[in-house]
Amino acid sequence: MYAYDEIDRTLVNERVSEFRDQVKRRLSGELTEDEFKILRLQNGVYLQLHAYMFRVAIPYGTLATNQLRALAHVARKYDRGYGHFTTRQNIQFNWIKLAELPDALADLAEVGIHAMQTSGNNMRNVTSDQWAGVAPGEIEDPRIWSELIRQHTTLHPEFSFLPRKFKIAITASDHDRAAIKIHDIGLKLIKNEKGETGFEVLVGGGLGRTPFIGKTIKHFVHGRDILSYIEAILRVYNQYGRRDNIYKARIKILVHELGIEKFSREVEEEWQHIRNSSLQIDDEVIEDIRSRFTYPSYEKLPHMPDELRQAAADADFEAWRKNSVAPHKVQGYSIVTISLKPIGAPPGDATAEQMDALADLADKYSFGEIRVGHEQNLALPHVAKRDLPALWKALDKLGLATPNVNLITDIIACPGLDYCSLANARSIPIAQELTRRFANHELANLIGRLHINISGCINACGHHHVGHIGILGVEKNGEEVYQITIGGRADEGAALGNLIGPGVKFDEVADVIEDVVEAYLALRERPDELFIDTVKRLGVEPFKERVYATR
Repeated sequence: MYAYDEIDRTLVNERVSEFRDQVKRRLSGELTEDEFKILRLQNGVYLQLHAYMFRVAIPYGTLATNQLRALAHVARKYDRGYGHFTTRQNIQFNWIKLAELPDALADLAEVGIHAMQTSGNNMRNVTSDQWAGVAPGEIEDPRIWSELIRQHTTLHPEFSFLPRKFKIAITASDHDRAAIKIHDIGLKLIKNEKGETGFEVLVGGGLGRTPFIGKTIKHFVHGRDILSYIEAILRVYNQYGRRDNIYKARIKILVHELGIEKFSREVEEEWQHIRNSSLQIDDEVIEDIRSRFTYPSYEKLPHMPDELRQAAADADFEAWRKNSVAPHKVQGYSIVTISLKPIGAPPGDATAEQMDALADLADKYSFGEIRVGHEQNLALPHVAKRDLPALWKALDKLGLATPNVNLITDIIACPGLDYCSLANARSIPIAQELTRRFANHELANLIGRLHINISGCINACGHHHVGHIGILGVEKNGEEVYQITIGGRADEGAALGNLIGPGVKFDEVADVIEDVVEAYLALRERPDELFIDTVKRLGVEPFKERVYATR
């Protein structure tokens, strides 16, 4: 966990006071909605279909238990008893009243949580690998650098009014759990031939109506230079980014139109002007931030404790362990992913009661720490293997032990037309029906790793472009129509999915997905050939033939 100082606390509290005054002026009529819009957006407040939506940042996906309890408190006191975890390590509350928002922010500020820059045309929440600091084989803890960038870009006067929103993600592992290639800037921690820490820098990734996979702009930037290099990218974007057309305002469009080579030259020229300035990071600064991260005092524990050996006889426990428990870098410990995708429920939702109970379990079994992942699930990063059986029983009682992590019912979905004013179609009911269709765990395991992503509009908040199976809801002649893509992925091999054919109606979507899955099971060369690999090998046509043969 990172220990915030008095400067952080002062900033957050002053922001609450400032927003309280803005809300007061809006409610009195002193500010019109148009005048208030830019102010509320920079504090994470959207006006949705039914109410204001409030988005809260969880920097690099790390929560302390007192912070999770505070989120539960907000859900219970100011909302309807639940929160929705997003793909960018935020949590959203969908029913908060505008007059009560400053009080909710003040309650969160007491535990160091804020909503600054969770919306608006500025630098958004800096995200990272939810297993950061505990994943075997990572270069080093990427949250240290995430925190450095967070501090530098929060309320940065030059970058608070960019042409469009801007997102950065960081990973330090070969397997990318942070989806860095679909961000405006993606950073991968690496070591050069001298053993120095630095970054491979990618730029121009993003989804929405015009999706692109990020391109490498520089293969190695030394850690001491990363702020100046990011600033150079932002300055070039701020200067040349389109402000006349919201649909062409993202940096991905600029990179595409200029070409990565010309864009790189522009950045390099700007960088040379500022590289050796005060933006160069002293070792002392990094060490200060590093020192503020506290790590557990791990015990020396056996690889296979008696408790784990005895519990192996329980088939339900073993199914959960094999699915939801991952190796930890310290012997005797594990990383536990907690699925927020129970059968028939909206993906990514957690009730206030579940959040409170998870905080208790994290205190008991995970050194008081919880993580939020890109896949809209949670994780306990420091669980002793001996405690896995007891933890599983507790999670099962909470409805949080569904063994479907990375399987077909572990669906990423946006709120869609049930909540969002931008949506054209429903997402949540599609996800709920698919989880019912594939509720059988034996079938799900037979299918293997398969990611379904659902978006209710072209803005792609459900990341449908990079789902192994992507589902996009659009409106056509007053009806909800869904386009199906296959072959996308968001990891280190990131790729955009390909459309399999014409859109289908709402009540046909689950049938189409069943047809796609049946085609995969018939076409795969061997039981361990993943869906994504079968699609890569064969292309779209065999799946298209199966789906549209009788339609």
